[in-house]
Amino acid sequence: MLGGAVLGGGGGGWIEEGRQLGYLALERGFSEILSIDELPGDAVLLTVSGVGAPSAGGDIVEPEDYIRAVALFIEKSGLKIDGLISSEIGALGVVNGWLQSTAFEVPVVDAPCNGRAHPLGLMGSMGLHQQKGFISLQAAAGGGREGRRRVEVFFKGSLQDVAKSVREASIKAGGMVAVARNPVPARYVKEAGAPGAVAMAVDIGKMLMESKDVEPERTLNRVLRSLGGNFYRRGWIERIDLKTEGGLDIGNIWLKAEGLSCELSFWNEYMTLETGSYRIATFPDLIMTFDARNTKPLISAEIEEGKEVFVIAVPSEKLILGAGVRDMDLLRCVEETMGKEILKYRQLT
Repeated sequence: MLGGAVLGGGGGGWIEEGRQLGYLALERGFSEILSIDELPGDAVLLTVSGVGAPSAGGDIVEPEDYIRAVALFIEKSGLKIDGLISSEIGALGVVNGWLQSTAFEVPVVDAPCNGRAHPLGLMGSMGLHQQKGFISLQAAAGGGREGRRRVEVFFKGSLQDVAKSVREASIKAGGMVAVARNPVPARYVKEAGAPGAVAMAVDIGKMLMESKDVEPERTLNRVLRSLGGNFYRRGWIERIDLKTEGGLDIGNIWLKAEGLSCELSFWNEYMTLETGSYRIATFPDLIMTFDARNTKPLISAEIEEGKEVFVIAVPSEKLILGAGVRDMDLLRCVEETMGKEILKYRQLT
């Protein structure tokens, strides 16, 4: 979960939310994550995710909602599911699927749609929106157990339209919903997803746990070297602009770091890191912040003015990325939303 938080790149869910979901799954008997190589190519894998704004808080989606989303999906689709994969890696994303696995007795597979967190549902759909004639099936649940905000929905249609409807459902639910979506064969996931990304999160998490009594700088340097990162600074948060728009957190953070003034833009996840007119990192590069006191990963929604933090950056080619975040049309959406140049810095294949 700690390693997942790092790979979340500012998004991917709250650490406490991930911890709660993970421990509950362990209490109910969850014990194993499979390699995708252990499944036949025609095994049907279902993606599970959370959709919404991290600042909405974890109480919008309860643990049982993740189970309910899968139950609703199976009920409405009539499909047999052979395994579960997360849509992304984050503090919540990396354990998403564990609880559902115990409820439906299907394995979790180390082949998330993407090896980092991302702001758009289509980015966690492994390029399926580019497949001619693909029909998306998605179920969502959230908004508390009772009351007017309660949302339980099932959609069928083009991936773009259904993704938009799920985002709208998250807004109606108060900011977040649990989702089950897009069953595809394991052979497709192996090519278009991010097999091995969970193992990468485990390695990073071990480094953080083994370094509890070590100087924070040494710990972060070790993590950065492991990831192949190229930027590391310690500084103070000077100012934050945050708004929630279209069911996502969007804004900017300014910090003073070792004589440099740095600006981070975020759309749930950190999108850009700049010093003056110089661009240091651009999504899907990994940009991440940590508490300078103890190297705890900090998502964008929990950054506070006056807080001392570390910020790191890792080039995208060092990550395990799915097809969704390599899509130039989707990166163009980021550019249009953020009002910052993205495409000129990206040469992804």
